[in-house]
Amino acid sequence: MRPSVREPRKVRAGVTALAALAVVGSGTVIATAPDAVADPVSTWNDSAYRGQVEVVRAQDGTERSVLRGKVFVDRDRDSVSDANERGLRGVLVSNGRDVVTTDSRGRYELPVYDNMTVFITQPSGYQVPVDEHNVAQFHYNHLPEGSPDLRYGGIAPTGPVPAAVNFPVVRSRVTQDRKQHCVIGGDLQTYDKTEVSYARKGAINDLAQRSDYQGCGTLFIGDVVGDDLSLYPDVKNLTSVLNGPARFLPGNHDLDFDAETAEHSFDTFRAQLAPAYYSYDVGDVHVVALNTVRYPCTPDVDNADGLRPNCDDPENKPAYNGRLDERQLAWLEQDLARVPKNKLVVIASHIGLLNYADEGSPVHQVDQVREVYRLLEGRKAVAVSGHSHSIENMRTGDLAKGWRDLFGLEGLPFPHITAGAISGDWYSGQLTEDGYPVAVGRDGGRPGVLTLDIKGNSFTERYTVTGQSDQVQTQLGLNTPTYRDWYVARQEWNRTRDGAAPELVEPTVVSRADLKGTTWLTTNFWMGSTGSTVEVSLDGGPARKAVRTQRMRGEDQFVGPEWSDPHAVAQQLVHGGSLADRSMHLWRFELPADLAVGAHEAKVTATDVHGRTFTDVLAFEVVEQR
Repeated sequence: MRPSVREPRKVRAGVTALAALAVVGSGTVIATAPDAVADPVSTWNDSAYRGQVEVVRAQDGTERSVLRGKVFVDRDRDSVSDANERGLRGVLVSNGRDVVTTDSRGRYELPVYDNMTVFITQPSGYQVPVDEHNVAQFHYNHLPEGSPDLRYGGIAPTGPVPAAVNFPVVRSRVTQDRKQHCVIGGDLQTYDKTEVSYARKGAINDLAQRSDYQGCGTLFIGDVVGDDLSLYPDVKNLTSVLNGPARFLPGNHDLDFDAETAEHSFDTFRAQLAPAYYSYDVGDVHVVALNTVRYPCTPDVDNADGLRPNCDDPENKPAYNGRLDERQLAWLEQDLARVPKNKLVVIASHIGLLNYADEGSPVHQVDQVREVYRLLEGRKAVAVSGHSHSIENMRTGDLAKGWRDLFGLEGLPFPHITAGAISGDWYSGQLTEDGYPVAVGRDGGRPGVLTLDIKGNSFTERYTVTGQSDQVQTQLGLNTPTYRDWYVARQEWNRTRDGAAPELVEPTVVSRADLKGTTWLTTNFWMGSTGSTVEVSLDGGPARKAVRTQRMRGEDQFVGPEWSDPHAVAQQLVHGGSLADRSMHLWRFELPADLAVGAHEAKVTATDVHGRTFTDVLAFEVVEQR
């Protein structure tokens, strides 16, 4: 089982500041920066629309098979549908299966079934209320008898169908703006209060200093906590400092693991945070938040093809699978059918439709990926996901061997982005001077958040490393024979702990033997993708192209020390965590075998598919022998 699946608790090797050991190169000078607003503002929390859904309880004891209500413009912001407050027509309302549109007076009717969540799709130009923690309020859970006995409580009994459930909204210029900045936060995944504090000092503090996402807000795409659902109130305390609405979708570490059926596996998540799936609009964007985790998975539904034997014993060995249930698929088809074709559709999920890190796994991608593609045919779309704790910018046409073998695909129909993780590699490694772990990921990536910078129905992607500006986009290293020998020796020592630990000495020094045995200067370009370029200029000479190690043209993953990020591995093998032994965003430049003895400087220019250029510099030394 891969690290992204098992996710064992990592052991931190010390609490000192990040040593210089493996810091070969990680600073970047930007030539053309993405759009961003860096100055914090206080206007959001001063003026945010705070409120809740209005639930009108029935007094007559009548059994209702239909739920009625309205969507109304809450002029006085008291969350109460007053006689002089108009209903809003054309708003999508759903019970998780059926989708209806409000009439000219804002009214809707929906069929009732037990254990349903009723929610609206926030329309562009309007804002749903947020609570005191900035969590968006746009849904009502209906479960008359409440959840079965669950460790973390689930949903309390809701009683009979209400006389009405009314959804308040207010007009909003920031959600109407065709220019949006949508923050995607992957895998916050706090296992305890210490890790909550790491998140607060890291990515959450960064977001508190930004003011560019008030319209679209922040969407946390699953594994909000690490199995301990009692930490949800702590997470909501984190979102209270954000400058925009917070939304959540569920991951495999947000489960009620004691639920006996998939029907109740996210009851506590639904009670505390959000529906298991839903949609909302801002500007010219339609965001769909999916639940791609089915737990417990079962042999009849999930393993009919024999590829998921982990699902064969749900009673004694419950497990999860990447899958949409039939009810959600029915909802998705109806939801998308009501979205204008000219809108950008953002498909967000925890387990990605597809990814690179787990490209050969049928469990850690979504069974019905082809059905989702069918529903999106002819639309402008982008998929964003978490789960794998890696950063992956996959473009239209990209192909991995596993996607072809498992799903019969011949290339992506639209971009897919794996958004990295706020927790990075599960808060592993040494602590930085700012008090949160380095947590370098399995792809050599660093903790951070993704932002989709949107203009109309077009987007550019931006990854912000925790504690850094948007200018930091690459890290450099030297992959020498000396490093590769150490890689193998240190791995073996980590297994046996026999004798003294092999040390990687002077990682920026290259010997003549290293050059003759092939030495590469490596560039890990986090948002690098098909269509990106990396060029290297040695000592002021002409720029020459580096080669991408993984071309994403249907080949299998290239794995091992020669395909690794030495900057990341030098930290991981010493301080714990995953191993960056493969990446789809690593470039290599072979140093000349006759490079002169002495000091040298490499200037690296990375250019993304949008034409933005980033320049990084690595100083190193060539010696006759070590």
